[in-house]
Amino acid sequence: MSSSQPFSDTDPNVHRRVSVKSNPGFLERLSETAGGTLVGVGLFFLSIYVLFTNEGRALQTASSLDEGLSQVVSLEPLSGLDLQNNYRLVHFSAQLKTAQPLHDPNYRVVVQAVKLKREVEMYQWVEYHESRDYQEDGETKTETTYTYNTEWKSDLINSRNFDKEIGHQNPSAMAVESVTVVAPEVRTGPFILSTGLVEQINNFKTFSLKDFPAINLDPFLTIDDDYFYHTQSPRRPEVGDVRVRFSFAGLSGETSYLGPAQTVSIIAMQKGEQLKPFKTKSGDTLEILYLEELTAEEIFAKEHQYNSMKTWGLRAAGWALMFLSIQLTMRIIYTLVDWVPVLRELVSVGLKVFALCVSCSLSLLTIGVGWLFYRPLVAAALGALALVPVFLARSGLPAKKHE
Repeated sequence: MSSSQPFSDTDPNVHRRVSVKSNPGFLERLSETAGGTLVGVGLFFLSIYVLFTNEGRALQTASSLDEGLSQVVSLEPLSGLDLQNNYRLVHFSAQLKTAQPLHDPNYRVVVQAVKLKREVEMYQWVEYHESRDYQEDGETKTETTYTYNTEWKSDLINSRNFDKEIGHQNPSAMAVESVTVVAPEVRTGPFILSTGLVEQINNFKTFSLKDFPAINLDPFLTIDDDYFYHTQSPRRPEVGDVRVRFSFAGLSGETSYLGPAQTVSIIAMQKGEQLKPFKTKSGDTLEILYLEELTAEEIFAKEHQYNSMKTWGLRAAGWALMFLSIQLTMRIIYTLVDWVPVLRELVSVGLKVFALCVSCSLSLLTIGVGWLFYRPLVAAALGALALVPVFLARSGLPAKKHE
């Protein structure tokens, strides 16, 4: 059984509500714990899967990168199209080029770039809440404080979900939508970039409106701090007001007041004048773009570093999943003794220590099995190396006995 009672404050933008819930009985708590145990078992097998397959993924990626480095052909920046390199992995560094500038006719923004992003924000009510639980008259009470502020938000906030919508209503739609425009064809040197390479160009920079000519703007628009405001009072906005900011990625063409054209370094397969993904024998696909001038060796070194960071990140995530799963699985023991205060605290600490120790051991064991499965030769070599001291020690025993 639960109920709630609202409490009003003198501030119309602060609202409190107290909900009352009877303390659950032993069987009810045991039932909830059983559900958590099932979730814990599922998370346990998920952690095993993440830890085990991560070792295979890391090895496959490392092998693919080594394979790519052994086959890549570096092209000169000013070299023309050489069809002898068709279906080969090539490395190329040059500036980006697009045929036509990107523009937004509604705001008369024009830029020679690969991508032009229009970001729209609306001034809206935002609800925040904080809760605290306390015991009173044998019941569990939860006091929740709701606070309402007005902020610029890029996502539409549905005020119907507020605890107190009256006086905090937001519009149901935005007058302008956010959108990203991409150049239909992007070139570098003699090549046309694939969709996958273009997607990696995301170094967005704000389009400065400092020297933007405001003469041709519509009368309802105002410029302030690199934003177009759909209001005449940008310093005193009202709920429902909209502001728009533009940003661009991958400057192309000649040097402009926005800066020089973006130089990129690419590793991909040449297919005519197209740059396409390259499928390695190890299993991975190579389609790499960096927003700076790099040699092929530098690119592959960076990719190896990223692969190592991803491997350790997934190992940490797998361990965290296993730690959480063991805690959830063993929670039923805590429920059985939670009516004894002293014993409850001791069991709680003991279960955390147990989960920490077991999760660390099982994580290392799973990673070791992964190495044995995916890298049997390396595992065998390490095992043989580990047995060398044992053989040396045993070989010295007869000589000591003889003496």
